[in-house]
Amino acid sequence: MCATCGKSDATVSDESVDLKPSGYDGFSKEFTEEDVRWMRLALAEAQKAKRISPPNPSVGAVIVRDGRLLGAGFTQQTGGPHAEVMAMRDVEARGETVEGATVYVTLEPCSHYGRTPPCALALIEHRAARVVVATGDPNPKVAGRGLRMLEEAGVAVTFGVLSDEAYETNLGFMTRMTRGTPWVRLKAATTLDGFIALPDGCSQWITGEAARADGHAWRAVAGAILTGIGTVLADDPQMNVRLPGETAVRQPLRVVVDRHLETPTGAKLLTTPGGRVLIVTTSEGASHVERRAALEAAGAEVIVLDDAERAGYVDLGRLLIELAKREVNEVHVEAGAGLSGALLSADLVDELLWYVAPCVFGAGLSPLRLSPPASPGAAPRWRVRETAPLGGDIRIICRRN
Repeated sequence: MCATCGKSDATVSDESVDLKPSGYDGFSKEFTEEDVRWMRLALAEAQKAKRISPPNPSVGAVIVRDGRLLGAGFTQQTGGPHAEVMAMRDVEARGETVEGATVYVTLEPCSHYGRTPPCALALIEHRAARVVVATGDPNPKVAGRGLRMLEEAGVAVTFGVLSDEAYETNLGFMTRMTRGTPWVRLKAATTLDGFIALPDGCSQWITGEAARADGHAWRAVAGAILTGIGTVLADDPQMNVRLPGETAVRQPLRVVVDRHLETPTGAKLLTTPGGRVLIVTTSEGASHVERRAALEAAGAEVIVLDDAERAGYVDLGRLLIELAKREVNEVHVEAGAGLSGALLSADLVDELLWYVAPCVFGAGLSPLRLSPPASPGAAPRWRVRETAPLGGDIRIICRRN
């Protein structure tokens, strides 16, 4: 599925997984084809929020009465209105009212006061007759309370319409709430014979323009872009989102694993506007007081996360926990063989985003530094979720079993 619009020429695995949050057994799960139709429209609205709503979930809502669309909306940037409120405003802007209408929303309406008032309360105050919800919100502040608030106020509630699709829309948020770490997506671009560069390191460009643009679309929905010091020193990447024709783009947190604190203060990731920079080092790296002070003066935040089992290395598992605490839902990894291999070896990668160009190098640099399995049958198997042509290249998305 396209990171930006949810549409592509992709072939998607039909393997079904029950992704519905638990604790919602008491709510009605009887729905009609008409409910499915309107929920699909709400899911399309949710896709519009994916670049702007993080760290909040991307939610869509539509409001219907007598088979007629009254309004639609999606979650705005952090601190802005949620999908239900945007949809109700749309209804009122059209000279209609919500009273007696059915509201379709892709995630359980919130029931607590946060940056905005509770959406469940707003639906009650506007006298919605029925609320149809795709999936529950695992946030402990919500977790069924929104639906119970609606039912106790006399609003009819239907739950579970297109729940798997709705869960998938907010996979990063759901993962952070349930697992305590972000969803980790590792991106690579290789030749048919599996190389990311020629033996001399030259790699620009293996894939075509369409694949590179798609990579930026995936960056745009992430909460953080993660790389290693090797990539910073070799390529001097900007590590930001660049989308043609778009200037007001939410920039993810830029994270560098740099155990010796070697990041140059003139690196593009520090001099390119947009997006905060987090450099993760070890006690040894942090002992270089002047380097640390210079990097912090250049705008970076430097933290120490020592690996207790591997002296001199960064604890990657703790790094993911730290990023979750910073409300990062999805981590987009674009790193060299060392960091990419370390993440895979530690079983910290949820998804592979792999671009394959129809060319052969014969020799070159590998995307991963891994110890080989004892036998072919012992190699970890990934489930192919999607394949899609992109210009002259192919995108493959795999998830771990």
